[in-house]
Amino acid sequence: MTGRSIARIESHPLRATLEKTQRTSQGDYPAIELVVVEVTTSDGITGYGEALARRGAAGYARLIDDALSPRLIGKDPADRRALWRLMRNALSGRPGGQLVEAISAIDIALWDIAGKATGEPIHKLLGGMGRRRVPAYASSINWLDDATVEAEVAAALTAGFREIKIKLGHPLKDAVARAKFIRKLTGDDIALYVDANWAYDVDDAMIVGRALADLGYGFFEEPIAPHDRAGYARLAQHLPIRLAAGESDYVASEALAMLQDRSLGLIQPDVTRSGGITETWRIAELAASFNTAYAPHVGWSGAICVAASLQLAAAAESLRTFECMVYANPLRDSFTTPVVGEGHQLVDGMLDVPQGPGLGIEIDREMLARHRIA
Repeated sequence: MTGRSIARIESHPLRATLEKTQRTSQGDYPAIELVVVEVTTSDGITGYGEALARRGAAGYARLIDDALSPRLIGKDPADRRALWRLMRNALSGRPGGQLVEAISAIDIALWDIAGKATGEPIHKLLGGMGRRRVPAYASSINWLDDATVEAEVAAALTAGFREIKIKLGHPLKDAVARAKFIRKLTGDDIALYVDANWAYDVDDAMIVGRALADLGYGFFEEPIAPHDRAGYARLAQHLPIRLAAGESDYVASEALAMLQDRSLGLIQPDVTRSGGITETWRIAELAASFNTAYAPHVGWSGAICVAASLQLAAAAESLRTFECMVYANPLRDSFTTPVVGEGHQLVDGMLDVPQGPGLGIEIDREMLARHRIA
């Protein structure tokens, strides 16, 4: 025992309307929802965490308050693995879904406490690779009209991005035309990636994937439904492009299946979905053991997710690149001090990793209150 114990856990369900609706093959997203958790220790250290909760953030907060927090009060916050297991056992059956996303918030906060207690950033606690900056790609160019897309690509290039990810969907001819259009806009020296948000079946993904390979795209993210393991294996056997996935999975055992059959060339767990830093680090370590590239998923999350993902990126052996979101989001771009992981902070295609203790950030209490769901 450290003599330190968990004294209080408070959850904050948040919602923010976006300045610009984001569009993928799955539809429009006009707002962001997530849960921020504060864990305070008996000696006054407060750690922050975040849970992915794209819809129904208030329900997630209720789950945290009723099912998870009472199990942890009085426990040693340094026993992160034991506490993860204790929270996971709140639900019988296979781990996943809302429970693991809720666990993520508390787990990230516990790592933030550990860093603040020792005065070290989390990437140092994880062992570290000595990185103070990480390569980043612009995410994402929307599945919208050509004029909007052209403006978004120009803004990413002006910001200094050398890697850009685009969204594709249906119909297939429009998807292939969009991929060609963006390659023409950027030229051959910019690395391009595609996220289909599982728009296709295997046969359609084969058509799009071959076109992307011919155009020199670097990876094809979630071309098909995440649970279609056999489909990913078939695509990997027949497409000359790296397949990427992992944001829709929850725990290391799910990642292991995709790594073992070599169907993925890039794994993308989301720290606010995959059980926090404890479980996401297991996935990053598995990726290294299979010599598979790792790139944290950030997506429509908040600043705490960005900070935690930067910490993981700095420490992961097989890091490939970092997802830098390039749309305005008040829960990300004006929610913490300092602001981290924003496109305007890019230097030579790289983003700085927070070097302060823990996550290296503090939240803006006024913004927390402003966006709290009543």
